[in-house]
Amino acid sequence: MKHIVVLVFLFFMIAWLGGCVQQPIEGGLVVQNNSARAVQSAKIHTELAAEYFHRNQFDIAIEEITEALKAQSNYAPAYNVLGLINMTLNDNNKALESFERAIRLAPKNSEIHNNFGWFLCQRLPARMDEAINYFMNAANDPLYPTPEMSYTNAGVCELKRQKYKEARSFLNKALSLQTDYLPAAIGLIGLDLQSGHLTEAKTKLSLMLQNNAPAPEILLMAVKFEQAMGNQLAADSYSYQLQKHFPESKEAAAIREGKLK
Repeated sequence: MKHIVVLVFLFFMIAWLGGCVQQPIEGGLVVQNNSARAVQSAKIHTELAAEYFHRNQFDIAIEEITEALKAQSNYAPAYNVLGLINMTLNDNNKALESFERAIRLAPKNSEIHNNFGWFLCQRLPARMDEAINYFMNAANDPLYPTPEMSYTNAGVCELKRQKYKEARSFLNKALSLQTDYLPAAIGLIGLDLQSGHLTEAKTKLSLMLQNNAPAPEILLMAVKFEQAMGNQLAADSYSYQLQKHFPESKEAAAIREGKLK
């Protein structure tokens, strides 16, 4: 319902912007107002694109980005969202091009730094050091509202290259900023599991299952843990719960596609 309300509001704003009647005022002010309307239109279309992206409606998301860039060809947030879309569609070349352009247009935008870092971490592991730097640029920005996300991303990426000490440091930093930040807590369980600390992983996972409502991230971690322990029946039980209650989640898709790493 929240998504529907947001979309209706954004469509209303686009209609309003398109229907504004230009008043006979001074030329300079007309240009200024037109420029402001162009930026506002780009912003609204980009927000619509982000909504459609999160709903996995990628074709419509791309259409909205196209409209955003028609309104304002150098609108960095549009290229940021386009990078995420192309990354999800596994077009790494287009994603890289989009993120690099977004960074050039808005070199101090911490959200872009975080997303570009995530892309490099996931798709271009040879540039992992660069990815960590982007995460730290975002995390160290005092105006960035979610530094715990960037610290967690850095921890997950260090875990990918088995740098356990660094990964633990980043994940603990994220939890020091937000004690109930679930991705960081799950990251620590994954770290314990991957580094062979199975008792610690089991204890943390048990507490998480007891103290949190079922969530796709938790259930996927439970599947991974039980498989690592050789408990296939328990793993199948968690997998069934994931498919039953969260069939549209990326975690459920990972189970179906056999992508559990």
